[in-house]
Amino acid sequence: MSLLHLHDIHFSRGGRDILKGVSLSLERREILTLIGPNGAGKSCLVRIALGLEPADRGERHIQPGLRIGYMPQKLQINESLPLSVQRFLSLAQARRDEGALLSALDEVGASHVLRSPLRALSGGEFQRVLLARALLREPDLLVLDEPTQGVDITGQEELYGLIAGVRERHNCGVLMVSHDLHLVMAATDRVLCLNQHVCCQGHPETVSRHPEYRRLFGLPAGSQLAVYSHHHDHHHNLHGDVCTQKGPHVHH
Repeated sequence: MSLLHLHDIHFSRGGRDILKGVSLSLERREILTLIGPNGAGKSCLVRIALGLEPADRGERHIQPGLRIGYMPQKLQINESLPLSVQRFLSLAQARRDEGALLSALDEVGASHVLRSPLRALSGGEFQRVLLARALLREPDLLVLDEPTQGVDITGQEELYGLIAGVRERHNCGVLMVSHDLHLVMAATDRVLCLNQHVCCQGHPETVSRHPEYRRLFGLPAGSQLAVYSHHHDHHHNLHGDVCTQKGPHVHH
């Protein structure tokens, strides 16, 4: 049984169609990425998948007992609140022992910020804290809405690699939202291109050549969309600085 199955989803607001007949399925250990322009209905589809918003028409099925970890696109934190990372994570999870929180942060490469104020974090650090927060639920399904928002290209590559590792370690499925197929191509198994309806779907390289995708993103016929790949023998910290390390290390 699929972790998540949406069938013929329709949704409208204020007389405007937002989703029209959208269907998708997600299996365990699969990374499925939703792409599309602003206003395509991606975040709305995610809310329906999470059960936060009812569809006007269509069916939603999830595996019984499914545990979902969610990393939202935006999370507004009042900067005047003296909220530490430790407190922020403990508020989101019943398991409030420091060991569990530190373990989740360590998995995403951010254990050093446990006692830091949230307002002092860089963009990359904050995104990793949000991912750690989602992982505390020990999810079967991880839903990530624009997980690399506000992060530079180097940081985005690091995060996509981290997400792939999370999938392996947690044996979970991943539903991810992105607006840039170029960067996410090498980090996903399947792509669904959305613009109120499903324009096309399949392997990322197949989608990148599909006429509907190319029309939607203004790509001329015959042009090539390269897979972003950063090959190097070093790694970067959360601030994007180069750190030396022993042995070769290659990212795809």
